[in-house]
Amino acid sequence: MSPADATNPGDPRAVAPALAASSGFVRSGKVRDLFEVGDRLLLVASDRLSAFDVVLPTPIPDKGRVLTGLSRFWFDRMADVVPNHLLGTDPADLPPGFTDEAGCRELRGRMMLCRRAKVLPVEVIVRGYVAGSGWKDYRRSGEICGIRLPVGLRESDRLPEPIFTPSTKEEVGHDQNIGFDAMVGLIGAPLAEQVRDIALRLYSRGAAIAEEAGILLADTKFELGLVPQEAGKAEPRDQSASGELILIDEVLTPDSSRFWDAADYEPGRAQASFDKQFVRDWLETQPWDKTYPGPELPADIVAGTRRRYVAAFERITGASFERYLQEDTIAR
Repeated sequence: MSPADATNPGDPRAVAPALAASSGFVRSGKVRDLFEVGDRLLLVASDRLSAFDVVLPTPIPDKGRVLTGLSRFWFDRMADVVPNHLLGTDPADLPPGFTDEAGCRELRGRMMLCRRAKVLPVEVIVRGYVAGSGWKDYRRSGEICGIRLPVGLRESDRLPEPIFTPSTKEEVGHDQNIGFDAMVGLIGAPLAEQVRDIALRLYSRGAAIAEEAGILLADTKFELGLVPQEAGKAEPRDQSASGELILIDEVLTPDSSRFWDAADYEPGRAQASFDKQFVRDWLETQPWDKTYPGPELPADIVAGTRRRYVAAFERITGASFERYLQEDTIAR
């Protein structure tokens, strides 16, 4: 997508003004702006927020820095489970002339310089609780993505064990839940089994760390990609027929995960969360048909969303978000 989509005047998916003149611009997605930097990629997390597959016109201040800071934290904690794409987070890592002083200020705390990878054509989802579309599927069939579950589960009940529930990646409209066999048809059995194993291990690690902070990880989505093996290099730990499997994009953020407060957890109902469900709930009360353009968010919804995102950052990392903003470091 171009910096501003001419078919949607006012579309908020646009590069920040301070970065608009930077070289190597590739595209703007719902949340991230993508640039080429030689043989590497630069991912810049904006403050845009999407809901029901529509980018809303009102940004959430510092949201992109929450996503980037949390992803940096998790990439470090997950490095022994699977390699990742992160190479650098300092604007000084960029080549001279890539952007100006204003651009560097905009990049601080929200940039990730990354290895290139071929993104897998499936959404890698793990669920530890019955919620969201999984709850709808369970009520209809007693299954989620073809996995038969115990009878009598309530909304938000913890599952006997986490389950791997992939979905399609749709260019238009909502992703569709699929079974493991359908995923095998898309990427092949050996790679599908490797992805499932890694995803379950990542979820278990993340859920344990989050629970120590009083947060329940109800479900989450990971992005994985393949990096071709370079000639002369040793074989990587995780190797498929097409290259090294690595963790990419964002990891265990309020945009990609459902976080619940353990102190308020009560099965049998929807849970208060540290993610954009707060915005979705407000949108459900509005006279909106869930097509572009979305409604402007009122100040209290913006402030409440930012507060939830920052709370997730601080509780999970144990770090000060204000210090992250000032010093670009994850520390108390």
